[in-house]
Amino acid sequence: MRLTQLRSFYAVGKHGSVTAAARALHVSQPTVTTQVRALEESYGVELFHRSGRRIVLTAAGETLFAIAQRMFSSEQEAIDFLKESAGLGTGTIRVGAVGPLHAMEIVAAFHLRYPGLHVSIRLGNSEETVRGLLSYETDVAVLAQYGADPRLHYVPYRQHPLVIIVPVTHRLARRRRVDLEELRNEQMIMREPGSTTRKALEDALRRHGIEPNFALEVGSREAVREAVILGLGIAAVSEREHVDDSRLRKLSIDGEQVLTHAHVACLAERKAARLVQAFFKVVDQVLLDKDSGQPPAKRTCPADGHATENSV
Repeated sequence: MRLTQLRSFYAVGKHGSVTAAARALHVSQPTVTTQVRALEESYGVELFHRSGRRIVLTAAGETLFAIAQRMFSSEQEAIDFLKESAGLGTGTIRVGAVGPLHAMEIVAAFHLRYPGLHVSIRLGNSEETVRGLLSYETDVAVLAQYGADPRLHYVPYRQHPLVIIVPVTHRLARRRRVDLEELRNEQMIMREPGSTTRKALEDALRRHGIEPNFALEVGSREAVREAVILGLGIAAVSEREHVDDSRLRKLSIDGEQVLTHAHVACLAERKAARLVQAFFKVVDQVLLDKDSGQPPAKRTCPADGHATENSV
């Protein structure tokens, strides 16, 4: 087996098509097709089901894909190590996040401390972001939930209460607070399954014996806001992420705090990697700056020995 054949197979499995794989590898489509077929023919195994333009991994293909994923992740880790040995002056850190707010304040501080490093950010809900870590597609992640997954290493970051948003025409719009019991018969606009905001609200309602009444399920915070503005229902959002709008009213939840918890996570097996450690050190410093209320501290960048100022 040639490594180029395995790399072509992995690229097709990762990107879902020969065209996208060829683009990612900077080679021609016939080259990718030839290498994948040569791999299959050499071992007498079918790695993909092919139906027109649709390509799906077979059971054997899924097993080989997982092996290849580990191999190429180790290859990338070796590259990162060599770059890190030069003082974290170059390279890329891949960040997964459930939303831009927490991630961007950390990334801003990281960029100021390590200006030579490129940062790639991938947004998704909590389940998608965890999958990105487990599949080695991201190095670190900013999550809105904590799970007891032994494969992951977590560090608490922040917590924020949920608030209820209603359109200005709603019967509750003149209120400042609302009890969960008052939501019993309300039409609720919910995020997609896998959203931590949704899970936090559902858990709180069910503790009160209330089954959520879904009016609409949408896949983004922006879509939730627009649906509420249009009067399609009411919704829960993190107070940290709420943006004031004359067409909306924000209500605190009375009686108990319904919280979302932000954590920064990485694969447990990679927590000692220098690039990952550098990210977690920046997280620690961001928290210290916020808690102290002091101006951003001057810090020395190990890459060049120059002082940088964190202005998050």
